[in-house]
Amino acid sequence: MSVLLLINKSIKKEGRGKLSFYFMIKNSFIPVISKKKKEEENPGSVEFQVVNFTNKIRRLTSHFELHRKDYLSQRGLRKILGKRQRLLSYLAKKDRIRYKKLINQLGIRESQIR
Repeated sequence: MSVLLLINKSIKKEGRGKLSFYFMIKNSFIPVISKKKKEEENPGSVEFQVVNFTNKIRRLTSHFELHRKDYLSQRGLRKILGKRQRLLSYLAKKDRIRYKKLINQLGIRESQIR
């Protein structure tokens, strides 16, 4: 995992400069789900949303290896897990083939709750 350091200079109203550091972690967890053309990608599609939630979940779980007592982030993780689960159950009801394909592609276990 590589860390990228970005420096942002923002100016306050008083005229003094403030130096902010932002740490961004490059993610190479999940390849882009759609290998189609850029025009065909739909950021509102269920698959796209599930991939984004899965990226966030994996990023947060790696965050918890260092920060075990970050309870606010744990709450956020539980919320994201619930959203992803609701989207996956919706997709399973609507189109079982797309659901199976998405689960296999992301390496997610199938939900036991029906």
